[in-house]
Amino acid sequence: MVDPKRRIVFSTDPEPEPERKPAAKSPSPRQQQVRVALERKGRGGKSVSLITGVTAAPAELEKLCKLLKNRLGAGGAVKEQVIEIQGDQRDKIVAILLELGYQAKKAGG
Repeated sequence: MVDPKRRIVFSTDPEPEPERKPAAKSPSPRQQQVRVALERKGRGGKSVSLITGVTAAPAELEKLCKLLKNRLGAGGAVKEQVIEIQGDQRDKIVAILLELGYQAKKAGG
């Protein structure tokens, strides 16, 4: 019996493609423990604020990074699930993340 919903006109594939499941959504900002730390080592004396603990898709991380860069007027990038913002911007970053609903804390001294 032929399924009327699946109408294959021509296929060289012996098995039809399985139906894809929607991608899992990242947890809400309130459920994420975000840490904002400062790093100076290996950067030629320049300081960089590191934001860790954000569990999101790469596109969402890029979007958050762009928002932070625009609000702070600083450069930055996303590297291996860590957002890097140029300069010691920890207090401002924590304030912005709290405003967005994240559980953010300053890490380190």
